[in-house]
Amino acid sequence: MNIILFGAAGFIGTNLTFQIEKNTNNKITLVDVNKNYFNNIKAKKNIKIIESNFDMGTDFESILSGQNIVYHLVSTTVPVTSNQHIGQELVANVAVTSKMLDACVRCGIDKVIFISSGGTVYGKEGICPLNEDTATNPITSYGIQKITIEKLLYVYQYIYNLDYRVIRLANPYGPYQRPNGILGAVTTFTYKALMGEEIIVYGDGSIIRDFIYIDDAIKGILNIVNGKDKHKIFNLGCGYGTSIKDVIKTIEDVITCKINVVYKEGRKVDVPINYLDINRYEKAYGKLNPINLAEGIVKTARFIKNFYNI
Repeated sequence: MNIILFGAAGFIGTNLTFQIEKNTNNKITLVDVNKNYFNNIKAKKNIKIIESNFDMGTDFESILSGQNIVYHLVSTTVPVTSNQHIGQELVANVAVTSKMLDACVRCGIDKVIFISSGGTVYGKEGICPLNEDTATNPITSYGIQKITIEKLLYVYQYIYNLDYRVIRLANPYGPYQRPNGILGAVTTFTYKALMGEEIIVYGDGSIIRDFIYIDDAIKGILNIVNGKDKHKIFNLGCGYGTSIKDVIKTIEDVITCKINVVYKEGRKVDVPINYLDINRYEKAYGKLNPINLAEGIVKTARFIKNFYNI
């Protein structure tokens, strides 16, 4: 199988590559803007790395020639800042994706896998746990981009019979996630706790999210990609919510330290409560049985200590 990953050097792409490469019959092409970002991935015979932008100037047809499965992992923005330049972000993500899908059609791609966002596409009006039929009313441009790309995939299948799967992923955390404080509360907070740095929380810590350890997320993604279920869209998370306060308390318990938390004014872009119904996934592929947060933090802390020599 010839498999290509756009945005491959990121958190999800790195962990996906580690799993996909285990099958030596897979020939993997990894695409990102800078080859230096692939320091965590060892060169192997079945891995090819391409340095390329993901924009309107990209020659997608030459990159996609001969491929079977396409993973779309690219986003040029994050939820917190996406409302600042809405028009630009729509062009950078939605219009470019449409150009990439045109190339997929011309190249005879078998299936496109899009990692959407279970945390942003539903907005704040749905009742948790949120299932795939919940109305999608995003409150960020980031969520609008994700849901628009989902609709694009539907149109391309309708017109061109281009198969696809959409994975509305919750909040993954774990090894190889950059602890930069922009994405990934669990990873970032764990890193800062180990470093003795203050943790900034927006609001009073009552915001609830669905956190899933990266190994469980990758397992779920690959089951969906390789499965035969008729559904095109799947939620993927733990299926229950945890407050930010409880995340911090769990980190304190696991690392046995006192965390310095600084509370700041809440943000309009933060949905108060969001966690996913994963019944569709489990009916199709069996129980996910994700590890609990404490165990995930132990694994994450162990990786951070080794990776950053703490």
